[in-house]
Amino acid sequence: MEFKRLLGDPLDAGRSFFLFGSRGTGKTTWLRRRMPEAPFINLLRSDFYGPLSAEPGRIRNLVPRGHQGWVVIDEVQRIPALLNEVHDLIESRGLKFILTGSSARTLRRKGVNLLAGRARTYFMHPLTAMEQEDAFDLGRSVRFGHLPARFSDPDPRRYLKDYVQTYLREEVMQEGLTRNIGHFARFLEAASLSQGQPLNISGIARDAQVSRATTENYFSILDDLLLAVRLPVFSRRARRKLISQQKFYFFDAGVFRTIRPVGPLDSEAEIDGPALETLVLQELRAANDYRAWGYQIHYWRTRAHLEVDFVLYGPRGLVAIEVKRSRQLHSADTRSLREFRKDYPIARCWVLYGGNHELELDGITAIPLERALRDLGRIL
Repeated sequence: MEFKRLLGDPLDAGRSFFLFGSRGTGKTTWLRRRMPEAPFINLLRSDFYGPLSAEPGRIRNLVPRGHQGWVVIDEVQRIPALLNEVHDLIESRGLKFILTGSSARTLRRKGVNLLAGRARTYFMHPLTAMEQEDAFDLGRSVRFGHLPARFSDPDPRRYLKDYVQTYLREEVMQEGLTRNIGHFARFLEAASLSQGQPLNISGIARDAQVSRATTENYFSILDDLLLAVRLPVFSRRARRKLISQQKFYFFDAGVFRTIRPVGPLDSEAEIDGPALETLVLQELRAANDYRAWGYQIHYWRTRAHLEVDFVLYGPRGLVAIEVKRSRQLHSADTRSLREFRKDYPIARCWVLYGGNHELELDGITAIPLERALRDLGRIL
């Protein structure tokens, strides 16, 4: 099943660029379809990785001498030293590179300057509702997420299980990011129980049976691999006492549900609620990046337990969004938004809910989730 991506066309700018995104979001597929004739250096393949890690300068032998078009290096973060050679080839031969990877932070932390501004940076996210068009099914999206390969797999649940296990093996173990995969697997499960909640590092460390320092390092690994998102509290010109903890999400609803342990004591709401919030967040992040709207995404939570799920602040204004699973809304469902609007009268406030009709409640517009996700431009 093919989908037209909303990334835009970085190729039109005619200059080298980075394309970052978690594994499985479709970077390689998109590039192979767009550029079937370009030299393609895939660093997940041992026949490329081995020689180039030993001697990065060998990349010059992989680009035909007379070649003047694009060159693709896939998963470039595996050999950061290649960027020095890329930099020189851009300057000396006028080549244009597309450099994909699953971690910009890894490159920066290893002292790489990302080509000193000579290459732009783009991000690819899981498929969006807008990209799926008629194939979008809210119920399946909450269960299986939006990684592209799950749409063509006859058993998306098994695909997601394999995805999580493969990621642990290929990315975490091969790159030496942790010495104990068992500890890391326990951490992932403990972290999944905090999906959509303010982070309690000490509590997660206790549940995972590892130290607090190790837990903080594991969260950094998730950040580096673009597997998780942490939202800060919106506190600009705060008029109330707010909590300080960040809120945590895995990057895709299907990945979250695959990692989260489930048993007979778990209610549907305990899983579907965070999964639905995750789906909305990944859609917000994708639309914000693809449309270059420039929002910073936060949440809002007071010490009195008033909470707004998502607060977006940027050049286009201030937007506050509450996500509700229920098909019916009551005045209590808008209380946090009403209190937020008292502090920030300029905010555009919305409720995305499980019903079928758009309605006004206490002066706040409520929109069916499926309709809202298909037209985020209206909200943002």
